[in-house]
Amino acid sequence: MTLPAFITWDFDPVIFTVFGHPVVLYGLLFALGLMILGPWIAKKMWDHEKLDPKWYESLAVYVFVGTIVGARLGHVLFYDPAYYLAHPEKIFFTWEGGLASHGGTIGIILACWIYSRKVSHKSILWVLDRLAVPTGLVAAMIRIGNLTNSEIFGRPTTLPWGFRFVRSEEYRQLVPAMDMGCHPTQIYEAFCYLVVFAVCMWLYWKRDAARRYSGLIVGFFLTGIFLSRFIIERIKIVQEPWELKLIESVGMNMGQLLSIPFVIVGIWLMVRALKNPIVQK
Repeated sequence: MTLPAFITWDFDPVIFTVFGHPVVLYGLLFALGLMILGPWIAKKMWDHEKLDPKWYESLAVYVFVGTIVGARLGHVLFYDPAYYLAHPEKIFFTWEGGLASHGGTIGIILACWIYSRKVSHKSILWVLDRLAVPTGLVAAMIRIGNLTNSEIFGRPTTLPWGFRFVRSEEYRQLVPAMDMGCHPTQIYEAFCYLVVFAVCMWLYWKRDAARRYSGLIVGFFLTGIFLSRFIIERIKIVQEPWELKLIESVGMNMGQLLSIPFVIVGIWLMVRALKNPIVQK
């Protein structure tokens, strides 16, 4: 029997082991984006505006802590609170997986609020407009990491670019005969996030939007990231079984519900920024 022309994804995510513990590409991509590429772009912006270098150093620490803590607690609270209430020590076992982008975003916003009060003494939108510029690239790298892990993919499809995630137990249960591909939603999201990143870079470097329109860049970022997330979630396999009942009752999964407030806030910020441009002195 000749199988349809789907893409067989048999990628080994383990790069090497250290003292018996596997080091996976996902972790390296996460670290590369969050600790190297993202800070490098932010540093270029800092130098461009001749801002205080100490502000930059402090921001890097605030963002790193906010991202990790927020993403982990987001997964704990939004997707499996009952399990973690029964096993609270597992909250710290991040190597077992479980990071939520919505929680990470909330964590970053809270970290920037504290940073704006304690360090820069500027408005939180001043901080977020600049931080939003490299964040789309970091988010795209995380989704590519999900692809290397053969996780967070979409429902079965007859489209020729469907992926057979042969290393995924979830895929083998979903498509027992492995005669169909599934939507590579990790690639869909990564592409959308790269587009958002490109537009944010254009707004900052070509339109000087961070100094001309307070909240425009972060507003576009929130709208672009979470609107694409809302749309792609419709073809994504749910992360937790209880989400199936949620879809039956409200027609949306948890990822979609969590995305709506971010989209609304993003649109409001863009409208507000365009109606109230900053007067250049």
